[in-house]
Amino acid sequence: MGHQPAEFAAFYESARDDCLRAVAAAIGNRQAAEDVVAEAFARAWASWHTVAHHPSPRAWVVRTALNAHTSWWRRWRREVPAPSRHDHERPGHDDMDATLPDPRMMAALKALPTRQRQVVALRIFLDLDSETTARTLGIAAGTVTAHLARATRALRATLTPVAEQEPKP
Repeated sequence: MGHQPAEFAAFYESARDDCLRAVAAAIGNRQAAEDVVAEAFARAWASWHTVAHHPSPRAWVVRTALNAHTSWWRRWRREVPAPSRHDHERPGHDDMDATLPDPRMMAALKALPTRQRQVVALRIFLDLDSETTARTLGIAAGTVTAHLARATRALRATLTPVAEQEPKP
């Protein structure tokens, strides 16, 4: 039966931006996100007969992109000598590109632990439910809820102006 180019093209056009935003939020680097999302879409095309029937093809692309980034990071860590304390942050984790929405939000997301960023990316940026997010990340739905609650609390504390955080007398 082969690939269904029109169906995949429609999926790509409708999902590309959401997947890129979710992955960029999860890994904290737009250029690295563009690279791994492109790789994930290429893999989706190669396996479209399977991916098309996945309960959430967007989640499949995002998870594949996150896995590709993790694999890249592990290879890089083995091949590159440990940076001195004067070197910049590790590659793939530089400041967010200004083309992403709300740089303050992206900086606050970058400060979260990786798993919390991933949960926020899937639950908020892709609007997945807790069960789908849990399956995508290979964790329990309750763990998704806990990570989202912690991330929300941290983001609120970071992004809420100090005057609003003070209790009113």
